Amino acid sequence: MDFGVMIFPTDGAIAAPTLARAAEERGLESLWLAEHTHIPVSRRTPFPGGGELPSQYWHTLDPFVVLAAAAAVTSRLRLATGICLVSERDPIVLAKEVASLDHLSNGRVLFGIGAGWNVEELEDHGLAFSDRWKAVRERVLAMRALWTQDEAEYHGQFVDFEPCWSWPKPIQPGGPPVILGADSKWAFDRIAEYCDGWMPIYDPRRNMDRRLEALSEALERRGRSLSDMDISHYGVPPKLSHAEKACHGVNRVVLSLPAGPESEVLPILDECAEIAAKLA
Repeated sequence: MDFGVMIFPTDGAIAAPTLARAAEERGLESLWLAEHTHIPVSRRTPFPGGGELPSQYWHTLDPFVVLAAAAAVTSRLRLATGICLVSERDPIVLAKEVASLDHLSNGRVLFGIGAGWNVEELEDHGLAFSDRWKAVRERVLAMRALWTQDEAEYHGQFVDFEPCWSWPKPIQPGGPPVILGADSKWAFDRIAEYCDGWMPIYDPRRNMDRRLEALSEALERRGRSLSDMDISHYGVPPKLSHAEKACHGVNRVVLSLPAGPESEVLPILDECAEIAAKLA
């Protein structure tokens, strides 16, 4: 069992190099970063978590800049997006960013992806909410082509480019693991088609066995197996009771850190390390 931590990397939170070094020193496996490019002030879309949207959502740094800083001061820590909003990014540029980070970190990237929940945020990027998953699919498939082919091309509704050269290729063969952060009834077919793993947000009320069974069935329909999947429980409260429950059926537990200063975060990181030592 691996244990990682996630944080909103904001302009008021602990510095990325400090957090990355501290996580690696404590034996944690991975650092995961949330992303929002911006939050429209209209706030038409309700916050899925209920109540007011926390300000950390519109104070996030770019995750790839932060992960590059983390890569520079670590040697073992896996560098992960949790999640990268592929729906809001140009796939040619994003493929280059991910490959560059994987190249510079010697193959330590985990590429957690999603489509987004904020309707007006997606609209500002020129994408209708109803089209977000179609666009994610095409962009991931196009990125895989750019990562693996000497002369890559892709032709779809949302992504269309002629044969091109794009280097560097990722260090990891085929590119970093693509791990889907979604939990709808359609998520499992999407994972089976174009992903390497799944990262549901932790909810102790949900039946994990039933969800894993549905994922297994979707994979089998495409000749794939659950044993090949990278499965993480994401956003787990840093408490032993939650972590114990979150371990069921997954290979990684990602504990949640507050987007606070060093003095607040490091003691909680110590607690995360203690949990990992007890359960790993």
